[in-house]
Amino acid sequence: MSGPRPYEVERVAATSVPAEKINETLKAGNIDLISSTLGGKILACSDEYFAPSTNLLNPQTPIHEAGKMVYTGAWFDGWETRRHNPSPFDWAIIRLGVASGTITGIEIDTAFFTGNNAPEISVEGVFSPSDEEVVSWAGGRGEWEPILGIEECGPSARFGWEIAESTGKAYTHVRLNMYPDGGIARFRLFGQAVPIFPMDAKEVFDLAAAQNGGVALSCSDEHFGVISNLLLPGRGMDMGDGWETRRTRGEHVDWAIVKLGARGTIERVVVDTAHFRGNFPQKVRVEGLNWERDGEPGNEEGGWVELVAESKTGPDALHEFVAMEQGKVFTHVKLVMIPDGGVKRLQIWGARAAS
Repeated sequence: MSGPRPYEVERVAATSVPAEKINETLKAGNIDLISSTLGGKILACSDEYFAPSTNLLNPQTPIHEAGKMVYTGAWFDGWETRRHNPSPFDWAIIRLGVASGTITGIEIDTAFFTGNNAPEISVEGVFSPSDEEVVSWAGGRGEWEPILGIEECGPSARFGWEIAESTGKAYTHVRLNMYPDGGIARFRLFGQAVPIFPMDAKEVFDLAAAQNGGVALSCSDEHFGVISNLLLPGRGMDMGDGWETRRTRGEHVDWAIVKLGARGTIERVVVDTAHFRGNFPQKVRVEGLNWERDGEPGNEEGGWVELVAESKTGPDALHEFVAMEQGKVFTHVKLVMIPDGGVKRLQIWGARAAS
């Protein structure tokens, strides 16, 4: 690609991940640190003439409406800038939806951008308490550090990279650069939240919340809605941002395993069926586990203990339960739906365990 660049983004050790492997390689055990539902926010961008940069953070799969035109031209579900950018690259500055986070993987999706996709991209990050300071660096060097060096993209496809040598460094903001211009449908930044815990170690807070480091690890099924939605803030907009499984017949249970953001004692559990009015679970059960081995536990692992006994649920409601096994320390919880259905949020209220 021709044209001078104001500075070269340094190469970073990264492994390209095939599109069909992105979910199992990058998403597993991680959260999307910049998802709009988590609180990720576009602070500034160089240009968004054809389509707004906020689309980058939409957790939903990109869509296409053939023939749909708007004032600027064809409608696109993504971020698209003007042609013939006089600067070396277009950019978008994003504040993470968590206090800060460590980054293990990156996805760029150019879905439906066929002749107008970004040819190349790079990603930089910084740790800063000030949005204004970060925005002041705009398209310049500032204090940006490379997270992913310049990598090629192509038309209408998913591109993934695993950060091969994660230093464990935390970032508060990232900048997505595309060279020289064009369109990107979605930007995903996978990693782990680095939360700010309460100063008082005895203070009770939601140990499972994604913003507090909780991670949804595995489940029996997520046909209509993914388990990571369980840990998002708020009560959502509709059934689409909860966890919902297939309809089943006969004896059956569905389950989801969550790793807490900190080892802790559990006082109460909240199961929210907001917006699930005809497809809420008949009953739920919640179990806990104190996991002290390598890897992550599975559904059949021994040692799960009952925190909430099998309990009826109702439509579109908050269900609060006092946890059994008060005073015991847990690292993981398992939500069991009997026999199936949908749950919007799972909250595990407790305090951090003493070191």
